Amino acid sequence: MRNILAMFCAILLTALAVQAQTAMPDSNLTLAVQSDSTNIATQRSGPVPVPVPGEKAMRYYRSGNVLWFVNLIWGFAIPALFLFTGFSAKMRHWAQQLGRKWFFVIGLYFIIFSVINFIVDLPLSYYQGFARQHAYDLSNQTFGKWFGDALKSLMVSMIAGVLFIWVPYLLLKKSPRRWWLYTGLLLVPFLFLSMLVTPVWIAPLFNKFGPMHDQALETNILGLAERAGIEGGRVYEVNKSVDTKAVNAYVTGFMNTKRIVLWDTIIAKLKEKELLFVMGHEMGHYVLGHVIKGIAFFSSLILLALYLAYRTANGIIAKFKDRFGFDQLADIASLPLILLLISIFSLVITPVALTFTRYQEHEADRFGLEITQTNHEAAMAFVKLQQENLGNPRPGLLYKLWRASHPTLGERIDFCNEYRPWEKGGALKYHELFKK
Repeated sequence: MRNILAMFCAILLTALAVQAQTAMPDSNLTLAVQSDSTNIATQRSGPVPVPVPGEKAMRYYRSGNVLWFVNLIWGFAIPALFLFTGFSAKMRHWAQQLGRKWFFVIGLYFIIFSVINFIVDLPLSYYQGFARQHAYDLSNQTFGKWFGDALKSLMVSMIAGVLFIWVPYLLLKKSPRRWWLYTGLLLVPFLFLSMLVTPVWIAPLFNKFGPMHDQALETNILGLAERAGIEGGRVYEVNKSVDTKAVNAYVTGFMNTKRIVLWDTIIAKLKEKELLFVMGHEMGHYVLGHVIKGIAFFSSLILLALYLAYRTANGIIAKFKDRFGFDQLADIASLPLILLLISIFSLVITPVALTFTRYQEHEADRFGLEITQTNHEAAMAFVKLQQENLGNPRPGLLYKLWRASHPTLGERIDFCNEYRPWEKGGALKYHELFKK
């Protein structure tokens, strides 16, 4: 389901950054590889080989690339259709008839836009998020659960949109030459607020979070967190098996809402030392300040994207104002235009953004290896991620540039095999961060 909460345009980029900090597997590698895992699992010495992806995995990989391209064109086509048919102006007219006052017109337009966009997106979202996952035996989700989650996502997006969409449009009215700067700066506290409330109020709407069932494992995770300098965190087990057969774990939240979260699927499929490496990786994101650094980095990209939208939008409006049905960017009917422009500029910026997130993921892998020093188990964790999430360990260059927020699984397994400076008395990069 496309996230309509990207109403400020640049949230599309920032959401990618935040997601990359909090999810161990590559979000674009949510399928499973058929390989000879038994032989790999029994190997206890020497490097762990990268599994050769099976035919099923490669079909998913290739069809996933096609689906990515379809989503890209779809994301351009729908806003353009709203604009060039004058339908966005009609939606604004309906909102004016119902809301009358400026603030209510903004909110009502966003609700109408969200609902219509949800309906238009529904067939593609159903295929992508439900039918395709079942076709590849990756999902346990019932249609009722999938559709219920989609409706919940829509409601959350609409509530957030009504609360915040008026801010950039007020800035457009009051400061037509600096709105892009002020909007970009205001997105930073908005993102911190999202990090604060999402673990407590949003995530539990979709799945049940509870205490760890394996108390011994929880004790070991908390012990590792203490060594990493993370105090006051809590460990949660989430029942993602009702939705998926994929595996994941992450550290999320901010200040008093920080928490360690493990999907029940990863607990069932990984051994304890493999899980502890995964948690060491996720703790690395937290200790190394990756989320805060990511927000700072992506804020600059957001400002660039908003500035480019500012520089190009008025010329487009002047040329097509009769077809669009509005003649200024401060008109709420311009929302599809802003989304369209940001989508285009985001496509250009994406390789830069993903290079940054891949670097952070690589350093989190290094942190996890240094704090656990369990290379074989770390490599096996990635092997199982590949198998359970149906990943292609060595995708092509274009995939890496435009889709891979993490290093490829092949690169990560190779790194686990090779990086072991402690065996030769070498210095550890993050040793000073570990508590005795």
